[in-house]
Amino acid sequence: MINFCTLFDSNYLDKGLALYRSIEKVCHSFCLYIYCFDEKCFDILLKLNLKFAKIVYYKDIETKELLNVKSGRSKAEYCWTCTPITIEYSLDTFNLPDCTYIDSDMYFYSNPIILFDEIEKSGADIAIMPHRFYQDNDGKKLEERNGKYCVEFNYFKNNKNGRVALNWWKEKCIEWCYDIPEKDRMGDQKYLNQFPVLFKNVCEIENQGAGVAPWNLRKYELSDSKSRQLYIVDKNTGELYKLIFYHFQNIRYINDKYVNIKSQTKNKVIKYNIYIPYLMEIENIRKELSEKFGLDFKTFKIVRSSNKLLSFLQKYFAALKITRLSDIIDLEKLENYL
Repeated sequence: MINFCTLFDSNYLDKGLALYRSIEKVCHSFCLYIYCFDEKCFDILLKLNLKFAKIVYYKDIETKELLNVKSGRSKAEYCWTCTPITIEYSLDTFNLPDCTYIDSDMYFYSNPIILFDEIEKSGADIAIMPHRFYQDNDGKKLEERNGKYCVEFNYFKNNKNGRVALNWWKEKCIEWCYDIPEKDRMGDQKYLNQFPVLFKNVCEIENQGAGVAPWNLRKYELSDSKSRQLYIVDKNTGELYKLIFYHFQNIRYINDKYVNIKSQTKNKVIKYNIYIPYLMEIENIRKELSEKFGLDFKTFKIVRSSNKLLSFLQKYFAALKITRLSDIIDLEKLENYL
């Protein structure tokens, strides 16, 4: 049994539901513990009665420590603060032997059991996923800003070593968790740089079929775009990997018709074969949620920072920052891209 946890509110319910259904397609024994960060999300997920999910309301995990810092953080920053707490709550409340946090805007393409086999073989109590930034000046700057590791697939065993690391991370996030890049911290993420230094039995996931994302997509090309199972090739080494999951971070909807996928690659073959089917599924889920529950995603804009100026720029201008015209997708013509 694979134990995952994730968190999101009703604005991310389309992505969260896509995540759940992707795991259901490829994994035969799992449970996804979903932490709902508003009442609408909680009510809808209860009504959907997902077979392999446990639905938890965010107020169940709120401690005095959390409530003391909540008002000073944006909704995104508060969710980041809660990341290690959702893992801790899952381990404690459901008496799990281990738990892996996954981001709600991820999508699984093949069985992740291969990652847990890698963790078990290494004898690890903790597993973290490297960003694998492209090794040029831009990539080095990104790593300096965001850290070597990504909060997207974070495994903790329910033993002394795993719990010590998890508690340290939790305390650090409660102390400080903002969308501000500093030397040793950035949100909940840059703290992970210290894991291999401070704790023993830490595994850095080596399988490059996991953790594929906009920030490293240009390292790869698609092996066979006609195959039902996606395979990627590392352009530097020629190594072939089965795509395990992709992290659809930073997709920005410009309006009802156009979306900026911000793929960070010129390679149309790989990005369209990954992004277009995902966008199709998201559109179908949005239609389903609208028809069944009256849920509307039209007015939602991604805002991460608690800084007023940065939050304004993120809300109104981030979607308009275009680096490649091929990243602008017409939602009414999705099938034309394949």
